[in-house]
Amino acid sequence: MWRAALTLTAALWLVGCASTPGGSGGSVPASIPAADNTGRDGPPAAPPPHLADVPDAEPRVETIKPRGANKPYEIAGQRYEPMATDLPYSERGLASWYGRRFHGLPTASGEPYDMYAMTAAHPTLPIPSYARVRNPANGREIVVRVNDRGPFHGGRIIDLSYTAALKLDLLRGVAPVEVERLTHDAIRTGAWRQQTPAQALAAATTPTPAAAAATPTQPVGSGAAATPAAAAVLGPASLATVETPDAKAAAATPARGFWVQLGAFRQRDGADRLHQRLSSDLSWLAPLLAIFSDRDLLRVQAGPYADRAEASLVAQRVRAAASLVPVVIERR
Repeated sequence: MWRAALTLTAALWLVGCASTPGGSGGSVPASIPAADNTGRDGPPAAPPPHLADVPDAEPRVETIKPRGANKPYEIAGQRYEPMATDLPYSERGLASWYGRRFHGLPTASGEPYDMYAMTAAHPTLPIPSYARVRNPANGREIVVRVNDRGPFHGGRIIDLSYTAALKLDLLRGVAPVEVERLTHDAIRTGAWRQQTPAQALAAATTPTPAAAAATPTQPVGSGAAATPAAAAVLGPASLATVETPDAKAAAATPARGFWVQLGAFRQRDGADRLHQRLSSDLSWLAPLLAIFSDRDLLRVQAGPYADRAEASLVAQRVRAAASLVPVVIERR
């Protein structure tokens, strides 16, 4: 990261901390030491052992809020418009990483940065998001949780935590990667486990290819020379696909957790109409909606939620806004 990025992170934390998971995000857990105060970034002086065995981030559906870290912002005269909806996104470009200088400081999400966790910073992906990152040079892949903003150097598309970069063998400098955002539907159904970033990029670029030249820059942390690469960057407009409820129901396998059931129908058109009405009237709920075929019924449900209390609050909100009588169910 850089001084401009640090300033942005602090500013976004101030406006977005009220909506961050786990509280205000104003204190750093004892397990995360204070940031290095020398002003230089780089690897930790004594990294813990077995970092290569740290598990990837486990994708789960998290609500995307249009405010806070997902508000438009400007850095060095360039305006960024973060995605605030659940859309697919794939890109190729350069990855860098950030380490001890920012360890323990608040990220754009308000959560403290942990260089030993599987996280990443991205200029425009929704916060929070999950993304799969692949190093085409060695075929290694990881899954990270996007909870910060950056990088802000030409050609770079993602800034990885120290451990994420280590697992991809990218600690020596900036290198090309492939990035794929995992959509809520892909997380619910488990489809994200089957498709690689390369496959997603190939499918996305066939109808609407776009390319941007990447500018070699100096890597964060390592001080090594940058690796030149071409970056093909495809934004939400070129990659967005509209899935019909039929396609969702055919492929969907409900994930474990608590779901808010909004209706159950024997006829397809009834489920479709409710799904479309709720998607239109309750935009905040739309990314969480799905249709499942279960026991000869088509069930319109939202979720999954981590606990019954959270699901019950959503049910109450839907009841008041849509004149429905939702039911909270648990899938084990």
